[in-house]
Amino acid sequence: MSDRLAVEIAGLKLPNPTMLAAGILGLSPESLLQAAENGAGAVVTKSVGLKSRVGYGNPAVVQVDRGLLNAIGLANPGANYFAEEIRGLEKRGLRIPLVASVFGFSSEEFAEAAKILTKAGADAVELNVSCPHVEKTGSEIGQDPDLVREVVEAVKTKIGKPVVVKLTPNVADIVEIAEAAVKAGADAMAAINTVRAMAIDLETTQPILANKIGGLSGSVVKPVAVRCVYEIYDAVKVPIIGCGGVSDWRDAVEFMLAGASAVQIGTAIASRGLGVFKSVTKGIDLYIKKKGFRSMTDIVGLSHKR
Repeated sequence: MSDRLAVEIAGLKLPNPTMLAAGILGLSPESLLQAAENGAGAVVTKSVGLKSRVGYGNPAVVQVDRGLLNAIGLANPGANYFAEEIRGLEKRGLRIPLVASVFGFSSEEFAEAAKILTKAGADAVELNVSCPHVEKTGSEIGQDPDLVREVVEAVKTKIGKPVVVKLTPNVADIVEIAEAAVKAGADAMAAINTVRAMAIDLETTQPILANKIGGLSGSVVKPVAVRCVYEIYDAVKVPIIGCGGVSDWRDAVEFMLAGASAVQIGTAIASRGLGVFKSVTKGIDLYIKKKGFRSMTDIVGLSHKR
């Protein structure tokens, strides 16, 4: 693939601007390697906390029009266990950046989980301050600029690797949250996590998800995500990773024109398979060539220029 697609985000060098999103295939070393082998430019693990969590019961995922609604409940094996899972991935052939998604119920838990996973080999961490369906973590932190600042500062004091903050769209002003994260030392933003939502079964008259409320992902949320990236780009000077509804190269280019330097792909894998990484990358490359640009960076934020 052409060098014009290579991108650097907070010191991480990606051969192309596509990334495996957190929560999709990222809970085993085999699935991370599989995403890399199928063309992802970087991989993000499933969100991992300091302690293991069972998560919610079924139904935990439901398909809706143009998207998926999930309430997994941040199920994970815990940072120490997962650290052993990812240790040595480079020796097993991983040649792209490995980003560990972490969450916590306090700034100390975020920081300790980040420390454990970066020591095990993660090249960066993505702070999940945006899960919409678990109390006392996720978006309850991500909706408060002071709490976001506290978490970022705690993590930055514990690790020397890049810190990405994954933002929630479930706020009145996403720019305020992004600015607080950057002032605290965040190296990049990821926008957005899922949109708080629910679905009700007409026959049973009850909410479908066991947790009732979940997070909406897929193409249905893309306009929201693009708007968030566009607003953040004008406000901060760190790289932005677009996430939410990327299923083909057109979606990816739209995010880049809004200001994203890379995109994460998640829900589309369920319908299009792992081949989506190569098809998106190829489409971006052809678009850049057709338009006469020298590299992918030439189109980042182009919709802001007149």
